[in-house]
Amino acid sequence: MNIIYNSDQYSVVEFGAQTDHEALRFGGYEITDKSVCRECFIGGIQAETFRQDVKELISNEPSIEEIDEFLAKFDSFMGQSVLLH
Repeated sequence: MNIIYNSDQYSVVEFGAQTDHEALRFGGYEITDKSVCRECFIGGIQAETFRQDVKELISNEPSIEEIDEFLAKFDSFMGQSVLLH
């Protein structure tokens, strides 16, 4: 697992692909919204799509605000409360 993004608002942790776990077959990402202490996990095909979207985003050398705006699209999926991190 690697922290691939960390701002005042969000953090993103990347989990490597694991063929013995279907949810991590393509790797996975945990996105945390620090302001509301909520997170979501993206795995499977959605992880691959997220990876491609991030590659496209960073190719334009975005600001922290633009990255946070991109990650805000996942706020509605964040139903898991962060208790310990």
